[in-house]
Amino acid sequence: MKYCLLSRGDELSDRLTEKFRELAALRGITEDEEEPDIVVTIGGDGTLLQAFHKFLHRLEEVSFVGVHTGHLGFFADWKANELDLLVSNMAEHAENRHALTVRYPVVEIVLKSRGGETVWHALNEFTVKGNNTMLVAELHINDELFEMFRGDGICVAAPMGSTAYNKSLGGAIIHPNLESIQVSEIASINNRVYRTLGSSLVLPRHHHCDIIPRAGQKLLLSRDHLLEEAEDIESIACRVADKKVGFIRYRPFPFWTRVREAFIQNDGS
Repeated sequence: MKYCLLSRGDELSDRLTEKFRELAALRGITEDEEEPDIVVTIGGDGTLLQAFHKFLHRLEEVSFVGVHTGHLGFFADWKANELDLLVSNMAEHAENRHALTVRYPVVEIVLKSRGGETVWHALNEFTVKGNNTMLVAELHINDELFEMFRGDGICVAAPMGSTAYNKSLGGAIIHPNLESIQVSEIASINNRVYRTLGSSLVLPRHHHCDIIPRAGQKLLLSRDHLLEEAEDIESIACRVADKKVGFIRYRPFPFWTRVREAFIQNDGS
């Protein structure tokens, strides 16, 4: 069993990182930053997103597990006072870790420009916005024009990201087992020229959407926490990726329980 650790970098997370290393060494678990079996993040959802992009090239080989040092997130299952239990589970289930790993879909984004194609992946969401101006773009679904969009931008979320930015845009919460992507408008304008549906669209695995921005637009493109500027994008194709992200579950934590605790349940309830 080999593991890699990523810390959020605050005092508590760094202290827990050192404690984890000590506990892992006692159980014969080896640290390997290049080719781990399990990637352990200590911090929050943002820390796990960083880990996802760091190990994107090994997504089919690694499993992720998160320890949260703040509020309960959607990626981090374990609390700061449960390191002993987590390390014990890792040691005891080293041989059957694949059986304990659940795999969820992510978004694939193909950016086409004059310079060629670039492929991105996102665990939460991909967004395209106008840079200091409104976004004007055609939205195609399965190679047919669906609508003309004018507004702040468009968000394309994976099921795991349906509770993030997508939710704040009025999108639906999707169970992460469903192989789909969700397309949500960001502050769209509707008038006689530009008409949009005004609702989020959920597309299954075998469907895709293409965002074709007006030529010459300066764009802000983000995949999860990573942000880039561009002005030569000709089209953006989004679909459910062939690869999936794996989370190792040493104990059950139902998704709808997580949703309730994150958005509904008060501390005193």
